[in-house]
Amino acid sequence: MYQKTSINEYRNIILKQVPKEAEITKIEFEGPIIAIYSKNPQILMENGEIVKGIAKTIKKRIIVRADPSVRKDPKDAKEYILSMIPQEAEVVDIFFDEVLGEVIIEAKKPGLVIGKGGSILKQITLNTNWRAIVVRSAPIKSKVMAQRMQLLREKREYRESFLRKVGMRIHRTTFCKTDWVRISLLGGFQEVGRSAVLVQTNRSSILLDCGIKLGAATLHEQFPRL
Repeated sequence: MYQKTSINEYRNIILKQVPKEAEITKIEFEGPIIAIYSKNPQILMENGEIVKGIAKTIKKRIIVRADPSVRKDPKDAKEYILSMIPQEAEVVDIFFDEVLGEVIIEAKKPGLVIGKGGSILKQITLNTNWRAIVVRSAPIKSKVMAQRMQLLREKREYRESFLRKVGMRIHRTTFCKTDWVRISLLGGFQEVGRSAVLVQTNRSSILLDCGIKLGAATLHEQFPRL
């Protein structure tokens, strides 16, 4: 069984490099990244060299999030966001993701939401303590996108637990060392469909994708060469 890397190993390194004034409240694995929660995130956001130095030291992707206790109330934050964005941007929706501390701004003209050099998004993040993300609204209403946003709202606890578990698996310690990795191309190269790549070491074999080639003349040509 794989051993899992303790977050404490990274926490000690991070805390040594972060100013005490940032008031770090927790450090968590969130999928492929390490999230630093701070009561004074502006210190880290405005001084990018601190985060860059940490990422270089531990060789992991780092993201700074405001501690939930210092985030502006969503209602007040929404009013501030709308006051910062020109009406010409045509904002369609503003969604506050409490799991990640992000506010997703959906607009028909995202460039006007971002601002010159990202100035508007930066001000929103610094003044609301919600990490601002902008997405372009679909030109045609999509049932799939509506269902996606509904899941984000309803599955908060599951998403949070899932991110933690995946993060722990990604950042686990090395179980064994190997001198070789074999990659076998079983389908999908120089053609459309039946994609399949087999990755092997002396300890494991992982099949990446196992697609179907639609319209193939024979059953043999329809599936990867397994």
